Amino acid sequence: MALDSAKKAEIVAKFARKSGDTGSPEVQVALLTTRIAELTEHLKINKKDFSSRLGLLKLVGRRKRLLKYLKAKNYESYTKLIAELSIRDK
Repeated sequence: MALDSAKKAEIVAKFARKSGDTGSPEVQVALLTTRIAELTEHLKINKKDFSSRLGLLKLVGRRKRLLKYLKAKNYESYTKLIAELSIRDK
């Protein structure tokens, strides 16, 4: 279920604020969104995989908290990020 390093590096390069940035909320949300999409596809096939479903819910909660933080701190970056990732806003 983990992302391969090439795909992860591509996402980090796209959403990083500066060179070598891996911890900014934008990068974290982008990585979580990719993992959520992969888990969602997995659960469409394996409907009874409840441990993966629990992991998916935890990832969604973490992404929600990061987006809430980003919205409070830097609204422009937040709107740009949700537009690029096609995430709905409440």
